[in-house]
Amino acid sequence: MALKSTVFKFQLQIADLDRHYYADHALTLARHPSETDVRLVARVLAFARQADERLSMASALCEPDEPDLCLTRLDGRIAHWIDVGQPDARRIIKAAGRADRVTVHPYAGSSSQLWWQGAQRELTRLRTLEVIAFPEPEVKALAATVVRTTAWQITVQDGALAVSGEHGCVSVEPDTWRAIA
Repeated sequence: MALKSTVFKFQLQIADLDRHYYADHALTLARHPSETDVRLVARVLAFARQADERLSMASALCEPDEPDLCLTRLDGRIAHWIDVGQPDARRIIKAAGRADRVTVHPYAGSSSQLWWQGAQRELTRLRTLEVIAFPEPEVKALAATVVRTTAWQITVQDGALAVSGEHGCVSVEPDTWRAIA
């Protein structure tokens, strides 16, 4: 018998001072049995960093041709493809052909750095790719606080995310490994 996904609900109050975006988002996420709480939190942080009313969580774990998060244009085209973790370089190249912009958010510390060292040579020609890593200790600290229903207030300023909730406040300062050309 196959294991079922676990449903998590996140209430996010996002104040992005960098983009002047202020909104509340109610996310209902299914955590696949193969997904860790750390990856789940990385997906939520990626959502908060790129928040938009048309940004949606896709099902990349179940559908390999889909992104983790997707911002679509009104005509249905993909404006922004967002993956979390360490996707294969071929997947990123394919995403760059389907979307106007591609962002990858690694979150696993030294293994992510090794992944990027191996992948970046294949990806140098992609002008619409950015790679922004979330620091592993902070993502793990937030993952330790996640319950089935979690409420966070997230302030984005100068690229850093201040995540507040019942756990206190955790500052997440992403590291840009590659900016859009």
